[in-house]
Amino acid sequence: MDKREIKRNYKQSLQQMGVYQIRNLVNGKIFIGSSKNIPAKFNSHQFTLEIGSHINRKLQEEYTQFGKDNFTFEILELVKSKEDPAYDYSYDIKLLEKVWLQKLNPFNERGYN
Repeated sequence: MDKREIKRNYKQSLQQMGVYQIRNLVNGKIFIGSSKNIPAKFNSHQFTLEIGSHINRKLQEEYTQFGKDNFTFEILELVKSKEDPAYDYSYDIKLLEKVWLQKLNPFNERGYN
């Protein structure tokens, strides 16, 4: 395997990384989070909400009350992948999450954070 092929395989193996939100369509409240693997995180949130064991009690309460059809899972911003396969995206993702938390302010009556 040559260097170009290694890079191509690396880029193809990366999952979507970045910031996402769970939006309540009834009252507009949002939960903002971040992950190195957004599709897996969405699956985790959906599973725990469906079985009634989500860590965020207020989100769980309203999900149970309003039903899954009244919630959307949306990507707010993705982190671009780097050429370096050893690059740690943790800092970039958390920084981006802080920006979105400040921008959308999903606290108290506005959200679930």
